[in-house]
Amino acid sequence: MEDVLELYAEPHEPLRPVVCLDESPYQLISEKRQPVPVAPGQPARDDYEYKREGTCNLFMFFQPLAGWRHVKVTERRTGVDFAQCLKELVDVHYPDATTIRLVTDQLNTHTPAVLYAAFPAAEARRIVCKLEWHYTPKHGSWLDMAEVEFAVLMRQCLARRIADMGAVQRVVGAWEQHRNAARATVEWRFTIDKAREKLERLYTS
Repeated sequence: MEDVLELYAEPHEPLRPVVCLDESPYQLISEKRQPVPVAPGQPARDDYEYKREGTCNLFMFFQPLAGWRHVKVTERRTGVDFAQCLKELVDVHYPDATTIRLVTDQLNTHTPAVLYAAFPAAEARRIVCKLEWHYTPKHGSWLDMAEVEFAVLMRQCLARRIADMGAVQRVVGAWEQHRNAARATVEWRFTIDKAREKLERLYTS
């Protein structure tokens, strides 16, 4: 835990960015009856019945000190999907970085091994060498700031019925563009000192 908190307290280094990465499933839902739009003196109305259309997955890249995020919408969240995200992070979003300090939870796909399963060994090694891994503790994934950004995304953008992956990509892309233009970020206040005070039982045990 202190490793991640110490990392969050460091100043912004453009060539050594701190990037939080997490994923979340999203339920696709369509309407069984056409909603009635808002009209003068009449609120919009939705029927209580709906149809499940399967799920998609959202990967959240979040660099808090730069106020930047990117949401990648995929059909699944396999190890290969995660490996593709790591390659995109290194080659597309931070090609000039010397080291990307990566914060993730301890999900079984969040390891360098997935890169070797997805790419030839030399390519996997190239990507691994650009990443410095920092794991949140077990039962402590809330320390990953990407989870905080997911909560904002769900509240501001996805708390409604969306029927297909293409529509999810469009609305999430618009949200992402707006948030990045505003350089919105997380005001992180949980420090090592507060952790030692509030979670004393974890230290003594």
